Amino acid sequence: MSSAQPRGPVDSSQVPRYAGPATFARLPRLDEVGAADVAVVGVPFDAGVSYRPGARFGGNAVREASRLLRPYNPAQDASPFALAQVADAGDIAANPFSIEEAVETIEGAAGHLLGTGARLMTLGGDHTVALPLLRAVARRHGPVALLHFDAHLDTWDTYFGAAYTHGTPFRRAVEEGILDTSALSHVGIRGPLYGKSDLDDDAKMGFGIVTSADVMRRGVDEVVEQLRERIGDRPLYVSVDIDVLDPAHAPGTGTPEAGGLTSRELLEILRGLSGCRLVSADVVEVAPAYDHAEITSVAASHTAYELVTIMTRQIAAAR
Repeated sequence: MSSAQPRGPVDSSQVPRYAGPATFARLPRLDEVGAADVAVVGVPFDAGVSYRPGARFGGNAVREASRLLRPYNPAQDASPFALAQVADAGDIAANPFSIEEAVETIEGAAGHLLGTGARLMTLGGDHTVALPLLRAVARRHGPVALLHFDAHLDTWDTYFGAAYTHGTPFRRAVEEGILDTSALSHVGIRGPLYGKSDLDDDAKMGFGIVTSADVMRRGVDEVVEQLRERIGDRPLYVSVDIDVLDPAHAPGTGTPEAGGLTSRELLEILRGLSGCRLVSADVVEVAPAYDHAEITSVAASHTAYELVTIMTRQIAAAR
């Protein structure tokens, strides 16, 4: 990317936050800056859900909620939009009637953006989209470490005979060899399962599990230390299903489970990853029809903001 001064968000002292285009954090569009170090891209797709639909509207809800984000991030002592060019790349339009075709489309579009040198901050969409995103990232970086925040394992085999759903992306990713199986972690897992074999199968794939109760009992700092040790210096992909949060903090999602993380715990864990080789990330499963007062969308926008900050700090340090 260019070393020129990045173009930042619209100045809120000149244009009220509730006015103007609802790009992520009121950043410029990709076509306005030509190229970006970090591209925020929406994937309005939810044909892979097994319960409540509506995550196809999640990306724009997160963009709308992100109007209140500000240029300086005190938690990471960084001004992310001044460190590198971040731009909103719009949406990847995928076929809502064919999951297989949608997966191919998302993979191709993500690969194109990555090919420009950008890292991706993807706003879903349901968790099905993680598979094509991981395929595109692995083509560029090789098998990646995965840090997966979720109430659910998402390593089941099929639903109704379908291989591509929001509950299966990480099993497919392991089978396809696009994940580094020595560095796989779930965080926030909780709730009932179909059987103990779900956990056995997950462990055989190489995943370690930090439950939501583990976070509560052990605390954020100890959990972060464990995760960083497992990730090491490998290229890292972070995938955040917003239902990792308790429904009190994220009611607007498709498959809510009681007993989740607080938004504060999630944000603090993410901040603890600063310095890891974060190559791309997603925040998925925001279903605004079930939200209240934008609680879920606000949490998701701040989650994306912390991930973008980590990426831009790395980009700036490498220059």
